[in-house]
Amino acid sequence: MIDPAFIEEVLIPADKLQARIAELGQQIDCDYAGRDLLLISVLKGSVLFLTDLMRHINVPHSIDFMATSSYGNALDSSGVVRILKDLDTSIEGRNVLIVEDIIDTGCTLSYLLRILRARQPQTLEICTLLNKPARRVVEVDVKYIGFDIPDKFVLGYGLDFREQFRNLPYVAVLSPEFYADA
Repeated sequence: MIDPAFIEEVLIPADKLQARIAELGQQIDCDYAGRDLLLISVLKGSVLFLTDLMRHINVPHSIDFMATSSYGNALDSSGVVRILKDLDTSIEGRNVLIVEDIIDTGCTLSYLLRILRARQPQTLEICTLLNKPARRVVEVDVKYIGFDIPDKFVLGYGLDFREQFRNLPYVAVLSPEFYADA
C-alpha cells in the first residue's frame, strides 16, 4: 500500500486517464487507417500507457522498445542522453509513432528524433501521455497529447520516483517533503 503522505494530490484520476487514452487511440486509428503502424515505447515509463493505448488501435500495428536515460536518480534531467536499449527492428520505410510517458525539457525526445529520422521511416510522429510545456528547453512537434500538466514532479501510471510508484493507477504529484533531501 502507498503511504498517502507521499502524494500531494491526485492530478489525473484513473477514469479520466483511461477515457483520454481511448480518445487518443481512436484518433490514431483514424489517422493511420489503411496503413501499418509501428509503436515505439520509450522505456520504462511509457509501458502502461502503450499497453492501454494499443487496445484502442485497430489498424495493424506492431511494437518495439527503446530505453534512454537522462535523469538517473535525479529530479531534473542531466541533459546527457544515453541509449540503454535500441530497437530490435528496422524502421526504414515504416510509419512510426513514438509513445512517451512525459515530455519535459524536450532534450531526450529531440535526441531520439534525430537518431530515428536518420533511419529513414516513412513517417515519424509522437504521442505523449503528459506534456509539461513550462519546462520545455527544446521544441518538439507532438501530434498526440494526452494532458498538459503544470511544472510539478509527477508519478504513477508508469512514472516513477527512484523506481517506485509506477504501479499507481493515476497520475499524482509527489509531496515535496518526500524528496526535499533528494
